[in-house]
Amino acid sequence: MQTFVLAGGCFWCLDAVYRTLHGVVDVISGYTGGQSADPTYEEVCTGQTGHAEVVAVTFDPEIIPADVILDVFFTLHDPRQLNRQGNDVGTQYRSAMFYTSEEQKQLFERSLVRAAELWDGPVVTEIAPLAEFYSAEQYHQDFFAKNPGQGYCMAVALPKVNKVRKSFAQYVKAA
Repeated sequence: MQTFVLAGGCFWCLDAVYRTLHGVVDVISGYTGGQSADPTYEEVCTGQTGHAEVVAVTFDPEIIPADVILDVFFTLHDPRQLNRQGNDVGTQYRSAMFYTSEEQKQLFERSLVRAAELWDGPVVTEIAPLAEFYSAEQYHQDFFAKNPGQGYCMAVALPKVNKVRKSFAQYVKAA
C-alpha cells in the first residue's frame, strides 16, 4: 500500500472523488502544513494556522498506479489557482502535495510536469515534505456520501466526481 497526502481545495471534493476509485482502500480528510498543533476545522478556516485541508489517500498500486492517483488530483482541481479553488479562498485551500520520501517527491515532481502540459498557464502546486498530519473531525470523513443533497456537495463536489468518472472510467467502482 502507498499513501499520498494531497491538498486541492476543500477536502470534501478530494475525498468524494478518491472514494470512487478501484484500488483506493482509505481516504482520511485532515490538515497539514501549518504551525499549530491539533488544529480544529474552525481554526483552519481562519487561515491563521497555516494548515491546508488535505486528504491522505491510501491505495494499492497493483490495482491503481500512483501516476493515475496523481493525474486524478490534477484533473479534479485547478492547480493554477494560488491559495484558492473557485469561491473557496485562503491558504487552507492551496494546491499542494506533501511527500514522505525522496521517491514520492520525484513522483510528485513528474506529475507536476504532466499537469503543466494539460493546463494553460503556470501550475502553482506546492511540493513540500509532510509535516504532522491531523485527522479532521469525524463529520468531515466521507462527507459527500453522508450529505449528498447538501448544497456544496451538489454544486461543487458532484461535478468533480462526474468529471473524474468520465476521464478515468476504467478505474471507477461500479455505482
